[in-house]
Amino acid sequence: MSQNIVVISGGLGTPSTSGLLGRQLGESAVRELAAMGIQADLTVLELRDYAADITNNLLTGYAPPRLAEAIESVRNAGGLIAVSPVFTASVSGLFKSFIDVLDPTSLDDKPMILAATGGSARHNLVVDYAMRPIFAYLRARIMPTSIFASPEDWGADQGHGALAERERRAGIELAQAIAGPNGAAAQTQDLGDTRSIAPRVSETANPRDNMTSLPFEQLLANIQQG
Repeated sequence: MSQNIVVISGGLGTPSTSGLLGRQLGESAVRELAAMGIQADLTVLELRDYAADITNNLLTGYAPPRLAEAIESVRNAGGLIAVSPVFTASVSGLFKSFIDVLDPTSLDDKPMILAATGGSARHNLVVDYAMRPIFAYLRARIMPTSIFASPEDWGADQGHGALAERERRAGIELAQAIAGPNGAAAQTQDLGDTRSIAPRVSETANPRDNMTSLPFEQLLANIQQG
């Protein structure tokens, strides 16, 4: 059995961090599927290469052959990875325009990972507040783990940090969703908890320092001791 995973990248730059993030997520899912005995191909759609065709499709209602092929690959994909850079606290216009030219029924129950890239960690809620409602409306089957990557993630990760762990977790979730019952054995894996990448409170934190944030249990203990 062979599957095709399609990455939709709304990045405008060359090279694009959105495209890079999407490819890494796709490769993670391909590896997990291979471990289940399922071959998967990875297709990366860099939407900047289709910008003129997308605009013409919006204006005329007709998709040129090259764009029609990209749309068909999305419709036939076993799983999707959608990645957009953050523009004005939302997705890029190019990314949204491509989604607008898709058949609204083409994403029904389609397993997919949502991801975004931005210049600051302050934009990390864009996935949940801007992207998730779009794909929930289109009835896609969105994976629990979403990904946001800021410049700090690329500089410090080196394939072993929090970003890499979230990529691995999202890849496992997508692979299991694509494999269905065939992936049941993989569901016993401990995926760990990568929900937070915030540093832990220092064990040497001063409980009498008003500027120090302490765990709830320690705050409670201090109150009881007082």
